[in-house]
Amino acid sequence: MIRLQDVASVLRSKNAGAFVLTIDIIFKEKVDYEKIVVGGLLQPHQIAAAYHVRSSDVLITPYPEVLSLKVTMPRHIGSGDLSDSDVYGAQQHVPLMLLDLPDAVA
Repeated sequence: MIRLQDVASVLRSKNAGAFVLTIDIIFKEKVDYEKIVVGGLLQPHQIAAAYHVRSSDVLITPYPEVLSLKVTMPRHIGSGDLSDSDVYGAQQHVPLMLLDLPDAVA
C-alpha cells in the first residue's frame, strides 16, 4: 500500500464556494502521477468513503501538464455556518493524505 502523502509534494484543500471543497494534489515525479492517475489507483468511491459523501458527488480532474489532480466535492457544512470548524476549508486534505492506495508496482 502507498499513501498520497508519500508521493505528492503538495496536498492542500480550500473552499471552492461556500458549499464546495476542493483538494489539490501535486505529484513529485511523473512516474508517481502516472501510477496514481493513469493506473487508476485513485477513484471517486475511495474519496467518497473517506469523506462520507456520495461517489457521484466526487469529481476528479487531472492536469497532466503540471502533474496534478483537483478533487472537488460538497462540504458537509457550509462555510461560515455556526457549526463550521474550518471556515476556509484549509484542513480538509488530511483524510485524502492518509488514504491507503494499492501499490500497482511490484
